[in-house]
Amino acid sequence: MAKGEITITESLCKGCGYCVLFCNRGCLTLSKEKFTSLGMALPVFSDPEKCNACAVCAWMCPDFAIEVYKFVETKATA
Repeated sequence: MAKGEITITESLCKGCGYCVLFCNRGCLTLSKEKFTSLGMALPVFSDPEKCNACAVCAWMCPDFAIEVYKFVETKATA
């Protein structure tokens, strides 16, 4: 089960690839179909099941193009 979700604002991303490089779990990859206006490959949240919402990708993004949302588990009350 995914523990988080990543959103990438493509209009802010310059395609540097830092998010892909620093993702320890391999959740992000560079797209082969989506590109920036300068022709650089955009990152894609390719494997959400591996994501633990550590937010390293967002910290490393120099353009603040990534937001990380951590899922919170709630306990059901009987």
